[in-house]
Amino acid sequence: MSRVGKKPIEVPATVTVTVAAGNTVTVKGPKGELVRSFNKDMTIEQEGNVITVSRPSESKEHRTNHGTTRALLANMITGVSEGFERTLELVGVGYRAQLQGTKLVLNVGYSHPVEFTPEEGVSVEVPTNTKVIVKGINKERVGALASNIRQVRPPEPYKGKGIRYEGEHVRRKEGKTGK
Repeated sequence: MSRVGKKPIEVPATVTVTVAAGNTVTVKGPKGELVRSFNKDMTIEQEGNVITVSRPSESKEHRTNHGTTRALLANMITGVSEGFERTLELVGVGYRAQLQGTKLVLNVGYSHPVEFTPEEGVSVEVPTNTKVIVKGINKERVGALASNIRQVRPPEPYKGKGIRYEGEHVRRKEGKTGK
C-alpha cells in the first residue's frame, strides 16, 4: 500500500497541468515549464485543481511506480511555482568560490581552480565567497549539480574542511595522540 501515491496533489492557481496521450505531463508555471513522460500503466487524472495518481493492480512493479510517479509529479508542480534551491558551504582556510559570468570557479586547496558550468535551467549564486546557492525548477538537476560541487572536496572528519550542505553535520574524529 503506497501512502505517498494515494495523496492527492493540489495544483496552485498559477500552474497549468496538461496530461497528453502516453502519460506525458506538461507543467507550466511562473518560473518555467517542465515536461516528463511517466509509466503508461499509471492513471493520472485531473479534476479541477486536484491531481490523483492510481495504479491498475497490486503487483510489485505497479506499487513501486505508484508512489514514484506521484512524487515526481508533485516535485514538477513545486518546481515551476516555487523552485528549488540547495545551499553549500565552503569550510577551510583559503577556500572560496566566485562567479565568472555564469561559470562557478572554486579554489579549494588544489593546485588549480575547479570550474563548473551549470546546465540550462539551473543557476548558481555566490552571496559570500564561502557560500554557494544552486537554484532551479528541476529538483533532480539542482540536486545533481550540488552533489557534483560537493564531490570536489567532501568534508573530512579530522579538521572538518571541505564543501558541505548547509546544516549538514560532519562527524568529527579524534586525531592521533602524540606520546
